[in-house]
Amino acid sequence: MRLHDFKVLSFDCYGTLIDWESGIYAALQPLLGRLGQTLPREAVLEVFARHESAQEAATPAMRYSDLLAVVHADLARHWDVAPDPVADRRFGASVADWPAFPDSAEALRYLQRHYRLVILSNVDRASFAGSAARLGVTFDHVFTAEDIGSYKPDPRNFAYLLEHLGAAGIAREQILHTAQSLFHDHGPANAAGLASAWIDRRQDAAGWGATMPPPGAVRFDFRFPSLAAMVEAHRA
Repeated sequence: MRLHDFKVLSFDCYGTLIDWESGIYAALQPLLGRLGQTLPREAVLEVFARHESAQEAATPAMRYSDLLAVVHADLARHWDVAPDPVADRRFGASVADWPAFPDSAEALRYLQRHYRLVILSNVDRASFAGSAARLGVTFDHVFTAEDIGSYKPDPRNFAYLLEHLGAAGIAREQILHTAQSLFHDHGPANAAGLASAWIDRRQDAAGWGATMPPPGAVRFDFRFPSLAAMVEAHRA
């Protein structure tokens, strides 16, 4: 199997193209500052992962910005901090402020010359618009949790991807799903019969950060430490 075998790259966005862990941690600083103690970044991200994943499963039709506001309120209760609905909404609206990885925009410009580019993301349309401006390319298709009514790793998200790309004349074997999260993306991509490329952004970090651990063995067809490394492999 070679990178040149595919015609479409379907991307997760947050954690793969956008540095959501840095964005989340920065947006949580006002809440963390009210704790009266310092928590390690990885510990903060792990607590966020548990609450976000549980909320996505409980309210699959909730718009992501609203869901993040609920998660922020849950985190305040978890850390025994007084409620602040204004701060909750501010956190929910923070997605557009999350930074892109330094290599994302340039790598996407290169890849767009060789593939159709598709987004499959646990986000709402308005929040993604802010991220899209940072990425600097126009995607051929954008499929969000708001469109689908569920959040990855729900298999409905990948079924939606395959149905809509199939309607555009794109076969399953022409798609390479490209993502960081083994939990949200590679596991359900395996179940959907999709080839996948792991962009292992957390290769030097312990644990799973802002994502839950995968529930079992997960397969991927390619593994790169960055999107820039994937571009270099394609060039080679």
